[in-house]
Amino acid sequence: MAGSESHTVLPRPSFDKPVKVLIVVAPYYRDIADKLLAGAKAEIAAAGATGEVIEVPGALEVPAAIAMADRQSNFDGFVALGCVIRGETTHYETVCNDSSRGLMLLGLQGLAVGNGILTVETRAQAEVRADPGEQDKGGGAAAAALHLIALKRKWGRDRAPVGFRPADEIRLAGDLDGGSTA
Repeated sequence: MAGSESHTVLPRPSFDKPVKVLIVVAPYYRDIADKLLAGAKAEIAAAGATGEVIEVPGALEVPAAIAMADRQSNFDGFVALGCVIRGETTHYETVCNDSSRGLMLLGLQGLAVGNGILTVETRAQAEVRADPGEQDKGGGAAAAALHLIALKRKWGRDRAPVGFRPADEIRLAGDLDGGSTA
């Protein structure tokens, strides 16, 4: 059983500037989602970060919500939470694969995303993985997001702004090359 395996846990990162994390949770199985959320909130608080929580209908909507939040807000990172339990149809594979793929693509675009969407065979497996006192996959997803935020900050660089400048910042054409317009 996976619960008896030992795992390496990296030391919690520290930050010199505030960190703001968005937790996106799909509460289809409310009791499982609540346990995942408790673990994620505890890890974010332990790192001295702040978090906000939003709910979406299901695991397939989690990547879309994160993408929207990234475009329209100022979060440093994201935690994806939810649970998919195998059923009798192939819908399980679709939801598991597509939600995971969506989160991976967001990460490859540079977002700091911790994936805590459980993909399990049984409810019992989900309960053990979600429980903060057991495997704490919600806390693990938050820790992953925090580590990725730390990497972004370590490797980040200031970038020149892109776009137009206000008219009062633009010099006369003759001033651009040091010449005179007189």
